[in-house]
Amino acid sequence: MHTIKSPIGTDISIPEQAAENGQSFSLAELSEASRYYEENGYVVVRGVIEPAVCDELRGAFANTVKQYPGHIYRQATANPEKNRINEFGFVMNPILNLQSLSLFRFAPLKRLAMHTFASDAIKAINRAFFGEDVKLVQSMYFEGNSETWPHQDTYYLDSEKIGTMAGCWYALEDIDAGAGRFFVVPGSHKIDMVKNGKDFDVAFNHGRYKELVRKILAESNLEFRAPFLAKGDVLLWNSKTIHGSLRTTHPQFSRSSLTAHYIPASHRFLQFQARIKPLQLKEYDGMAFHCPKDMDRLSSRVVLAIETTFPKTFQMTKRFAIKALVK
Repeated sequence: MHTIKSPIGTDISIPEQAAENGQSFSLAELSEASRYYEENGYVVVRGVIEPAVCDELRGAFANTVKQYPGHIYRQATANPEKNRINEFGFVMNPILNLQSLSLFRFAPLKRLAMHTFASDAIKAINRAFFGEDVKLVQSMYFEGNSETWPHQDTYYLDSEKIGTMAGCWYALEDIDAGAGRFFVVPGSHKIDMVKNGKDFDVAFNHGRYKELVRKILAESNLEFRAPFLAKGDVLLWNSKTIHGSLRTTHPQFSRSSLTAHYIPASHRFLQFQARIKPLQLKEYDGMAFHCPKDMDRLSSRVVLAIETTFPKTFQMTKRFAIKALVK
């Protein structure tokens, strides 16, 4: 076991091998996995992606995103940014929405990722959890091990039926214990928090929300878990489960991984707990994908050009628009 401090300063024991994880499940045990997910707010399913596919995804990322000098939308800010590469050669600002990348520039990565997100194994897992097919509403690619604050996804996005969106984290390599390991807080999906808006809005008071989550964690005495994920394993979590990624103690190791968020196909998409947002859907491998700011559309490329030419003005306008939405 590897010991590291949690976001509230407590010690967490980090498994360094699968045998130290506690309970996990195979694809042949999805009924049991579904029950564990319902009770704990997360579950680990082993061997969901073929290791060779994981290697292909990492290679495609290296040959497209890491070689690209231009702007790409990023997970932490939702803004277009150029690559920030650390001293170990890892991209530190994760990609947002691979399904919206340009096929012209990023075809190998985009096609592999969409095939992975819509694989038969993932469809089977989601049907076991939701009793129906799902649609993908957001995705990401991480390589460098940037720390992510503890949060519930529902504050930002969810199904219209709160708590019926699932996040899915795909390990594309064996994730080292000190490489900014993904963590979850079991049972926290049963906690109802303040809604996005008023003094806790994401536009101008995001810091207050982050502090509230830390306060709740400190007062509730809940456990942090950061399971070992081998290449090809996935971790699924409920949209109300508090989660994030830990600080890095071994920066020489990458944390190559995909993330996807799925909602039941019959549900509408809720944004900022404030509005039902229409989806821009495309079908791939029998699954519907929401493709916001799709770089294969001229209109999206025009918006990108405006955002990168007038970034401060555009970002402030966006913040005021969000504030008006979640007031």
